[in-house]
Amino acid sequence: MTAGLGAMAPARTKRIGTIDRPQTHDPRNQAPMTTATREPVGSATPDVTIIGANDSRQNRTREMQLIPEALARAHMHERLREAEDGRRGVRLVTAKRMQRRAERASLRARRALAMAVMH
Repeated sequence: MTAGLGAMAPARTKRIGTIDRPQTHDPRNQAPMTTATREPVGSATPDVTIIGANDSRQNRTREMQLIPEALARAHMHERLREAEDGRRGVRLVTAKRMQRRAERASLRARRALAMAVMH
């Protein structure tokens, strides 16, 4: 294809699409995004892959739905532990009260025995 000047015209290259005019709107047929070479390694998310995307999305949805249940279970466990600690404290106070009462009864019995022996 020379125009009489002896130089060849540049060959037309096929453009695969731009941001404004993508080749296709279907995300499964689009090329995966690649990270820029000037970005530090590990700073960006890995290349997008469609394989297993629905599974991971489903798992995320399921996990998100189970978060309130797990939170409620943790709260219930904490309340049960607090209740058990409270019951343990009440039992300790009751045991100390009973011990003091038994010590006073023992002292009264010893005094009564001493009085009976003395007289």
